[in-house]
Order: sequence, then structure tokens, then C-alpha cells
Amino acid sequence: MRPPFLRPSATLPAFLPRSRLPMRFDLFCRVIDNYGDIGVCWRLARQLATEHGHPVRLWVDDLRSLHPLLPESDPGARAQTLHGVEIRHWPTAPGEEFTENWSADAADAVGDVVIEAFACELPPAFVAAMAAIATQTRPPAWINLEYLSAESWAEDCHGLASPHPSLPLTKHFFFPGFGERSGGLLRESDLLARRDAVQAGQNDDLHGRPLEISLFCYEQAPLADWLPALAAAGQPVRIHVAAGKPQAAVTALLGAPDRKGWRLGPVELIALPFLAQTDYDALLWRCDLNCIRGEDSFVRAQWAARPLLWHIYAQTEKAHLDKLTAFLDRYTTGLPAAAAQALRSLHLAWNGESLPDNAQNADQCTRWAESWANYRQQLPVLREHARKWACDLGQKDDLATRLVKFVAGKV
Repeated sequence: MRPPFLRPSATLPAFLPRSRLPMRFDLFCRVIDNYGDIGVCWRLARQLATEHGHPVRLWVDDLRSLHPLLPESDPGARAQTLHGVEIRHWPTAPGEEFTENWSADAADAVGDVVIEAFACELPPAFVAAMAAIATQTRPPAWINLEYLSAESWAEDCHGLASPHPSLPLTKHFFFPGFGERSGGLLRESDLLARRDAVQAGQNDDLHGRPLEISLFCYEQAPLADWLPALAAAGQPVRIHVAAGKPQAAVTALLGAPDRKGWRLGPVELIALPFLAQTDYDALLWRCDLNCIRGEDSFVRAQWAARPLLWHIYAQTEKAHLDKLTAFLDRYTTGLPAAAAQALRSLHLAWNGESLPDNAQNADQCTRWAESWANYRQQLPVLREHARKWACDLGQKDDLATRLVKFVAGKV
């Protein structure tokens, strides 16, 4: 029989009723996008344990993807406990065997709350144990943690129940989002205070210093158009290029880096080592523009209160553009027309859409240079807007808090 959940060392928060504590969480993560999926799941697991005082068991099929984000973790360990979270290897590869005996003492083996991250399928034996519990007592709260979307349908579907077709179980959909009817965004309780402490001593004047940009993108980002546009502007720019695909894309364009990185006229590109989550946050806080991708870094860039350029994960039939447009519709609300247009135009071009064409600016190079010039001119306005956007979001409950409230009445 598997030993019971490990208990986190954090003090239980006083604002939560003792009768609802502790709720035991099982969180399953199947790594699809290298670091995005596990980045979200690790942040959530850690916050549930350290801030809300709940025992959490995080099941991960690829612990090698967690290690760069959490260097103290052991990629070869079947079980380990870090920051109050019990981390377990979830064998899913062909030939691997899931050896847990969930049928033995199922009430202890299964958490009070079971979370499928991004529609990963739970082990059949685990679902069977959940059903066995349901025949004896109240079933576990089963949550499908969905991808973040600003689209209105996501808020309409948030919290909806989906009864299992043959078992006495019900799954609820939990959609992260920006509105009050959504599941909110991941945010540690001290995040904004730590950000403000770092940014308080920064020079916000864009004159007399290089423009600092962080670059984290997919390999299809239009760097061949964007980098020459930056160089043609003639103003100093320092780009911090993330390890992995971003550095590979720059290398394919500019060749292998030297000891300092790359140079394209007034544009200096610096090759970064892989950064742990806290170090990546610090980079976002000190840059003037953050080019980010996927979901995890997308949310962290918003908390950085700096202008951002989002490289969204491409989907078939350009379905990702609906998701991008829905976010831009929300994000540009209240922006002056010129700033909103500059932001929207560059975002669409960054994600593969053509820049506006006219008789005077027909070639792609000129259009990119013009688009970048318009965007850079609006940076002071966009910086002020980014600060207000982050402040407004920060007034709302974060995702972990909303999740705890959502499942409290279901266990």
C-alpha cells in the first residue's frame, strides 16, 4: 500500500476555514510544449502547497523538462518532495509500466481533488479508484484545467460539469482567463511586490541607452524581417535571446555566435543560458519589451508590467489567430488609436500575417521598418498601459485562489 500524502511544511492560512483543510490534490501533467505545460503545473502545485497549505502530488511524465525550471529537482527520481510538493514520475512512454496499485486503499491513494492539466488522460486504474470512492463516499472533485483564452466562449464554458458516461464521476472544466467569470491567472501572493521592488530603481527613460528586449519565440518567428528593421532604425538595441529554439533561429539567420553573441549594426544580441523561473521573471521585469511565446511566459510578461509581443502557438486553419485577436481586443481597450493600431499590426505580423500594404510601401522590408518605427514611437504609451493592465489584473483573485474556492464545496 502506498504511503499517505506528504504534508507541506507551510503554515495553513488563517483566512480558509479549518473544516476545508487540508484538501489533497493530485495534479497530472503530460509535457507537450517542452516547458510551457510543466511551467504552469509546477507554479500551480507550488502555490497550492506553500500559500494555501494543501498537500499536493504532482505527476509528470517528463521530469527532464522540470529540471531546468527547478534545478534542485532530480530528473531520475521516482519520487521527491520540493517546496512542499510531492513530485512523482508518471510513466506514459511505450514499454513503461504504471506500477501504482490504486485499487488498494483507494481512499488514501486518490486525492480529494484530481486535476487533469490540459486534457491529459488519467491512468485508467486511477479513474477506477476514483469511481470506487464515489460508491462509498463523496467522489473526488475532478478538474480539467484548460488552456488560457480570452475568447468569450471560454468564460461561458468555465465551471461546466461533464458527467462520466459510465462511472459515478463528474468532471468540471476550469478555464484560466482575464474576466471575473473565468478561472483567473496564476500569480503568487508576493509577485507584484517583488517586481515593484526591482523596477523601482530602473531607468525608464528610453533616451541615451539601448532598448532592452527579451526574445523567447518559436522557430518560425519572422526574425529575418524584424532584425533588419531594428538595425535600419539606427538606434541601439540589446536583445537577450533565450536558449533553445530562439538561439537556433538567430544562429540560422546570423551564423554561430561569438563570445559575446551576435551583432547586426546597432543591434546587439546576447545568448542567454537557460533561466530558472525566478531568473526569467527578473529578466522580464528589467526589459523594455518582452517577446514571449506560449502560455506560461505570456502570463509572466503581463505581470512584468512591460510592453509585450506574443508569439502564439500556431494551430491548424489559423485557429490561433482568433485567440490572439480576442486577447488584443481586451488588451487594447482604453489605448489611444495610434498605439492600439501599432500594437495590433506588429502582433499580427509577428504571428505570420502580412503587414498593411500601400502604393508607397509595397516591399516587405519597408513595411517592417515602418511598423517597427510606429511601435517604438508608441512605447512610452504602451509602457503606461502595461502597468495599468497588470495593476487591474492584480486586483482580482489569482487562479489558485479561485480553484480552491471552486473545489471547496465539492469535496
